[in-house]
Amino acid sequence: MTDVVVVESPAKAKTINKYLGSGFTVLASFGHVRDLPPKDGSVRPDENFAMSWQTDDRGSKQIAAIAKALKGAKNLYLATDPDREGEAISWHVRSVLEEKKLLKGIDVHRVTFNEITKAAVTAAMAGPRELDQPLIDAYLARRALDYLVGFTLSPVLWRKLPGSKSAGRVQSVALRLICEREAEIEVFRPKEYWTVTGGFNTPAKAAFQARLTHLKGNKLDQFDLNNETLAFEARDIVQAGQFTVRSVERKRTKRNPPPPFTTSTLQQEASRKLGMSAQTTMRTAQQLYEGVDLGGETIGLITYMRTDGVTMAKEAIGAIRGHIGKAFGDEYVPDYPRAYSTKAKNAQEAHEAVRPTDVFRTPAQVAHALSPEQKRLYELVWKRAVASQMQSAELDQVAVTLADASGQTLLRATGSTIAFDGFLKLYIEGRDDTKSEDEDGKLLPQMKEGDRVSTTGVDAEQHFTQPPPRYSEASLVKKMEEIGIGRPSTYASVLSVLRDRNYVRMEAKRFMPEDRGRLVTAFLTSFFERYVDTGFTASLEEQLDDISGGRADWHDVMAAFWHDFSAAVAQTKDLKISDVIDALDEDLGAHFFPPKEDGSDPRVCTSCGTGRLGLRLGKFGAFIGCSNYPTCQFTRRLIADDGDAEGLSEGPKILGQDPESGEDITVRRGPWGLYIQKGEPNPEDKKAKPKRTTIPKGLDGNTITLEQALGLLSLPRFVGLHPETGEKIEAGLGRFGPYVKMGAIYGTLDKDDDVLTVGLNRAVDSLAKKLASIRNLGAHPKDGEPVMIRKGRFGPYAQHGQLIANLPKDQGMDDITLDEAVALLAEKGKPLKGGAKKSTAKKAATKTVKSKKTASTDATSGEDAPKKTTKRGTTKTSKTSKSTASATKKRKTAADPSSEA
Repeated sequence: MTDVVVVESPAKAKTINKYLGSGFTVLASFGHVRDLPPKDGSVRPDENFAMSWQTDDRGSKQIAAIAKALKGAKNLYLATDPDREGEAISWHVRSVLEEKKLLKGIDVHRVTFNEITKAAVTAAMAGPRELDQPLIDAYLARRALDYLVGFTLSPVLWRKLPGSKSAGRVQSVALRLICEREAEIEVFRPKEYWTVTGGFNTPAKAAFQARLTHLKGNKLDQFDLNNETLAFEARDIVQAGQFTVRSVERKRTKRNPPPPFTTSTLQQEASRKLGMSAQTTMRTAQQLYEGVDLGGETIGLITYMRTDGVTMAKEAIGAIRGHIGKAFGDEYVPDYPRAYSTKAKNAQEAHEAVRPTDVFRTPAQVAHALSPEQKRLYELVWKRAVASQMQSAELDQVAVTLADASGQTLLRATGSTIAFDGFLKLYIEGRDDTKSEDEDGKLLPQMKEGDRVSTTGVDAEQHFTQPPPRYSEASLVKKMEEIGIGRPSTYASVLSVLRDRNYVRMEAKRFMPEDRGRLVTAFLTSFFERYVDTGFTASLEEQLDDISGGRADWHDVMAAFWHDFSAAVAQTKDLKISDVIDALDEDLGAHFFPPKEDGSDPRVCTSCGTGRLGLRLGKFGAFIGCSNYPTCQFTRRLIADDGDAEGLSEGPKILGQDPESGEDITVRRGPWGLYIQKGEPNPEDKKAKPKRTTIPKGLDGNTITLEQALGLLSLPRFVGLHPETGEKIEAGLGRFGPYVKMGAIYGTLDKDDDVLTVGLNRAVDSLAKKLASIRNLGAHPKDGEPVMIRKGRFGPYAQHGQLIANLPKDQGMDDITLDEAVALLAEKGKPLKGGAKKSTAKKAATKTVKSKKTASTDATSGEDAPKKTTKRGTTKTSKTSKSTASATKKRKTAADPSSEA
């Protein structure tokens, strides 16, 4: 008889099972075992925000495994992660088991541990607690809130702003920050200013530089020297002067170390120093938390990485102070342990900061067991935690003032030296949007008052003010944390969603809003200003935190929000598309039609010369159109979709003529991207359509040649004869990309293969991989078509045309004869799914069902959902990372606008 322990991931389950021994069975829930169904009505405001939950196949499988393990057990320990989401996962597991009446006679306990080490796990098991109801209520409120915002606001976007994908409570505010920063940059007008710097030598011939600060007795402000004339006049005055040292000021300052990492600061620093995205950082941190194999034992290397606390356990601080003294010397150990408090808005500080579980496991000692990403991140966490308890650095700062004989012209030189390096010996914190070194960081030569210095040269340098920098991942996360929107654990998924929906793109590691993102932001700020306001979103976060602290009832908070929000949505019911266009055109006019250098009207149509260009909304989204439509059909596309080439905004591009028919070969833009067309439609024969073909990935529609276009139109092309069978091999372009074909056998080509030039050897190699899973038995006696044996997902099967039949379980591919296969197909054959035997009516019905299913999915995700939301395919680094990504992705579904992202 064993007790049952439930954790989130299988990697963690395996480690903890070793710690607890044979008296326990440790199972993984793989994240959430159930969630809100992706359809309208899953949260019902009229029923006091009652929720309907749905268990998917993966969740059902895990619940069944837990139920099986509970037979004969006396205790169930819910040991999911120590945060709000982990509490919710435990609550879901208990609730499902209670509904199935599987907990009779079983005591349910909640245990949490901040690190996965044997000591921490055994200590947690010795002190279990009850589930934290306020924390569960906070989860329910957030889930209901984000679901209602996603399912209510996203359909408004789809109806009023075609081409948009979704809106979200935190996602939309983050997008607004990015768009507003871009708008600031666009309207920014640089201002000119000059600085005058002199080069000097001390009496001992030591060189240094000083900057002009006072001229003609007046202190210079930034823009006092705002043109070349004034700057050169000031330069000449300094050049002509004789300068002496008026004063030398010296002072010693201290620089304190930064606190250990929180979730947010870890993401920021990993972005700045390691170039890691927030998602990569959190995935790698999860692997370090769940443990790596060290000498045959799996050990967690860092504490729990979802935290906004900056405190560390007394035992950890004591160990770190001991290591500092041993590794660096007693002078690097402060007299008292350092204590930190967070400055972030709405910080909960429920857990320790991110730190190494054992400071004596140095990065060098564990490097052999880590991947390159794990090694770099562990070193960062380790150094930051150790440095946070080291002595302050001490700097000697020196400021020298030079004056001419009249005392009316003053220059200043500053510098500093490190008197004691302290924590800087180990760690220097990265910075956002500033120079890596202070201007005061240079060393000045020895000088004393009254020293006469000689001038070696004077320069006047022109400068221009710079616009505010675009947000990097680090600076955006920092901004979101400062104003209190979202939670640090959701930032990675928020930023990922913005990219996945093509609302933003990354350039030089900075966020650039796409036109689609700007349109969505303009729409929301025009008609839902309150709900994308940073102040409102931050105040809502405070209310949610009050719920988790037991200071507010979640139903009351939801009722107050829903009353105002539903009324705001109702006001858009009669909103006309023309009203939307007018609002967006006014808001984004300066962006789409920037002023021209010659002063002419940027809205004059470039095609007809008389129409006025403006924003228009079509079936596939927004575009720029002419007011003279339909007489003038000029359009300009705004949004570039996944990998789609830009350009062709003024209509079809003629590449040349077909040498046989003389028809024009053109590149055109359709709703699904660029394509090639031969000729024009025949107005007398509407059924006859010109030949068209898509442009495969890897070919730029703007630079494609006539020869390439003719080659694509002529597909499929003959490649050669198979060297063994003599059968004809062709290359073509299909729905899923380029392929090669031999009879009924198709081989897939890689994205790097050029379908127009692929050779026989490559084609044979591709077909060989397919043929390895196919056996041709020969011709069917009735129609002469081949009878094939293929490897399928559920075992080998026979196929004749669109008829298939599974082979008996005890019969292999090589064991069956043609006669046996024919008999099997006649007895048990059934039409191939999606095959040619499906009637037209059935196809239409299937299409309708799929459309409805897609609409339901879109209401949840706002975009095409993954084929299987329960599959957790992620970067394949190790068994640990795979299981980690599986559990993490399930509990943090970034694609769903009804999630916090």
